Amino acid sequence: MIPFNIRQFSCVFVGLTFSRMNSAKPTKLWKKLAIPAALLALSAGLLSRWPASRHATEAARLGQTSSSERLEAVIDQPGPLSVETLVGADWQVPRSGLINLKSTRAQAAGMKDGPEPIQIYAYAIRHPTQGLFLVDTGAERALSNDRDHAALRGILARAAHLDLLEVRTTTGAWLTAHDLVPSGVLLTHLHLDHVLGMPDIPGSVPVYAGPGESDERGLMNVFTQPVIDRALGERGPIRQWQFQPDPSGRFAGVLDVFGDGTLWALYVPGHTAGSTAYLARTPKGPVLFTGDACHTAWGWEHGVEPGTFSDDQPMSAKSLRQLRDLVARHPSIDVRLGHQALAQR
Repeated sequence: MIPFNIRQFSCVFVGLTFSRMNSAKPTKLWKKLAIPAALLALSAGLLSRWPASRHATEAARLGQTSSSERLEAVIDQPGPLSVETLVGADWQVPRSGLINLKSTRAQAAGMKDGPEPIQIYAYAIRHPTQGLFLVDTGAERALSNDRDHAALRGILARAAHLDLLEVRTTTGAWLTAHDLVPSGVLLTHLHLDHVLGMPDIPGSVPVYAGPGESDERGLMNVFTQPVIDRALGERGPIRQWQFQPDPSGRFAGVLDVFGDGTLWALYVPGHTAGSTAYLARTPKGPVLFTGDACHTAWGWEHGVEPGTFSDDQPMSAKSLRQLRDLVARHPSIDVRLGHQALAQR
C-alpha cells in the first residue's frame, strides 16, 4: 500500500510552492512555475520508468517449489510454529485506495471515499529450529522519538499525513525487550508502509520478497524510492522468491519455505507485481497473512479487492478470490489482513 497517490502528492507540492512564493506578484509567479512545469511534463515519460528500489537483488535459495495440492494436504494439521502480531502504529489513509469503490458491492453498500483507520503490522513467526522470522516490519524507533531522521520524512511524510500516525510498538523496542535477532524478514511486498520498521532490524538479517518488487516501474517511485532505500539501508541483496506456476492453477505459485511443510509462501500478484501471502501452521491451526492482497475487514468479508493503491486491479481481484476460496475450503484458517483485524470468530 502506498498511502497517497500522485495527485495528492502534487497538491501538497503545489501548495508548498505557493506558500513559499506568496510574496511574488502573479505574473512573476507564473513565470517561475512555467519552466519547471514544462520540464516536468517533458520528463513524465522517463520518470514513469523509475524503479521501486535501487537496492540489489538476488535469487532466494530458501523455499522449495511446491503446489496448492501439497499445501492443502497438510494445512489443517497442527504445526509447530508460533505467531505473534505486533501492532506498530495506528494511521488513516484514503478509503478509495484500500477498497475498490467502483465495484458493484461497494456501490450497493453506498461506500464513499474518506479517511479509513488502519494499522501497521509486523508478525513474529517462531520456528523450533529455524528461529524467528518477521512477516513485514512494523514501525521503526525513530517514528516515536526522532521523526526528522526516520526513513519516511520531509515532504513525503507531509504528503502521507504522517502527523496522523500514532506509534504503538516499535520493532526495535520489541526485539530488544525479547533479546532477539530475526533469522529473516519475509516481506509481503516492498511498499513503504511495509518496510517502515526495517531500520530497527540488523543489516545482517536476510530479506525476502516476491519477484519483480524492486523492478516495478512507476512515477510515484520518484518520491517513494528514497524512503524505501533508506529503510533497507546498507544490507545485502533482497532475496527474491523463485515461484513456479502452481500445477492446479489455484495460485500463481506456491513455495514450501523451509521444506518441512510448516510455512508457505503464496504468490498473489496484483497489488504489486511480487505480492506474496504467507501461511503458517501452528498448534492452534493455520494462520494466513494476506499482505495487501486485502487491506480491510470490509474488503475481505465482501470479496472486494483493493482500490487505487493496487497496480493491477483485475489481477488483485483474482488473487483475493484465490485467498478467499482457500479459506472457504479450510475455514479453520485464522486470517491476518494487511491493515485491519477481522472480528474474532
